[in-house]
Amino acid sequence: MALFIPTYFSPISQYSEMMNADEIEFEMEDNFQKQSYRNRCYIYNSNGKQLLSIPVKHINKEGRKKTKDTLVENDFPWQDQHFKSLKSAYRTSPFFDFLEEEIAPIFNKKYKYLQDVNIDTFLFVKDTLQLEQSFKTTTSYQTESGSEDFRILADRKYQPKKIVDRYIQMFDDKHGFLPNLSILDLIFMEGPNALSYL
Repeated sequence: MALFIPTYFSPISQYSEMMNADEIEFEMEDNFQKQSYRNRCYIYNSNGKQLLSIPVKHINKEGRKKTKDTLVENDFPWQDQHFKSLKSAYRTSPFFDFLEEEIAPIFNKKYKYLQDVNIDTFLFVKDTLQLEQSFKTTTSYQTESGSEDFRILADRKYQPKKIVDRYIQMFDDKHGFLPNLSILDLIFMEGPNALSYL
């Protein structure tokens, strides 16, 4: 069993660890942390690294806010902007055309909770890569995990020791290789071969 925090189109390092897990458990009782991968991912566009961030509602409540209770701010057209950014960055990549129809529902569905977005992005990747691992969710916060604990991978500042090999990226001739981007970068460039990189 390996413990993860569901994140938005998770970085490659997170999927690399998921590949080696017999079973995945998602932490559902953690506190929301700003500037983490919980509501952001990074892709590669013609200018280099681009941030895609889901706006969240900050309701003034006493104490900390749990990630599972974090609301998506839908007054801002983030889905439309994110999908346009993906099309702009990857429309000429080898596998974007094959996956555009499958990924589109994530950008058309109206979400209330951030956690639902993140689970749907995981299910898209799981289906696309045909990952066989089952997953379950926690019902209480895991202070000491009896399993392998990979929750740190949701922290944007954490630098994973294990980096996948280089692969061809859309604009690496201009900006060089950018490691540990969103899993989408690897999927759009490598398609089914993404599994061997992970």
